[in-house]
Amino acid sequence: MTTVNVYEQRPASGAKVESPLHHADLASLVGKGRKNAGVKLRDKKLLGHLTLRGNGHDQAFAGGVFKALGLELPGALAMVGSGDTSLQWLGPDEWLLVVPAGEEVASENRLREALDGQHFAVVNVSGGQSLLELSGPNVRQVLMKSTSYDVHPDNFPVGKAVGTVFAKSQLVIRRPSEDVWELVVRRSFSDYWWLWLQDASAEYGLEIVG
Repeated sequence: MTTVNVYEQRPASGAKVESPLHHADLASLVGKGRKNAGVKLRDKKLLGHLTLRGNGHDQAFAGGVFKALGLELPGALAMVGSGDTSLQWLGPDEWLLVVPAGEEVASENRLREALDGQHFAVVNVSGGQSLLELSGPNVRQVLMKSTSYDVHPDNFPVGKAVGTVFAKSQLVIRRPSEDVWELVVRRSFSDYWWLWLQDASAEYGLEIVG
């Protein structure tokens, strides 16, 4: 078995850890704003994000991923998930694994054990990106303002995920369920997207949910 040092990147007890949008103090905005807002925003902060690389056509690799995660390896432009755990296709040999806070090391260790002896890579990228959840009856209208990618249900069904231009930058748009959309955002652009979403949803009303 290959020996690899897997380090806990999450600060120990007592250390300060913050969402990329901590300064926006979204918690203080919960319950405020327009009633029956057309768009609801949840900052799904501090989840674990890991990139996984390997040969998706290799049954041993796909089987190892399923053994470690209980999730089938998704194909192009697709994602699968259970609760706060999801696995998303990023490219022909790359996937994004999102897990609940604190489960990054355990998930990486399970993958390394299940894939031992194969050609693969697992990298913890939790510190570099975050996830925003959008819901409400006017979310699609806000997305249509923000990206040129076709978000009509016929082209963007549940379970689809794409990297695309959003406003004047790039991110990943995902649709995990019928009424919920997710944005996987880079930490350094979080301020920009927060300001953009406020402006784009102004006519429908924006509600922050905890």
